[in-house]
Amino acid sequence: MAIDPEKCTGCNLCVNVCPADVFVPNPEAGRVPLVLFVDECWYCGPCVDECPHEGAIRLNYPVMWRVPWKRKETGRHYWLGMKNPPPPNDTPPA
Repeated sequence: MAIDPEKCTGCNLCVNVCPADVFVPNPEAGRVPLVLFVDECWYCGPCVDECPHEGAIRLNYPVMWRVPWKRKETGRHYWLGMKNPPPPNDTPPA
């Protein structure tokens, strides 16, 4: 996660909505909030959604979360890059 200090106005809306308490208000009013617990981020996005300034907060999703699945026309999911994928499970969910 990263905050762009050029776009952030220090409104602290992200501090108020973060369920993981990743942000801490800056002691100096109107300054960028402090990101003290970045490892605790859930990447859930309320901070980005609530921020009134487009692009002020950017979530850097872990590599393992970035587009691991691709849906083909069959409706099945296939793992990208897997050399020997398991056979598709045609059993309908219970």
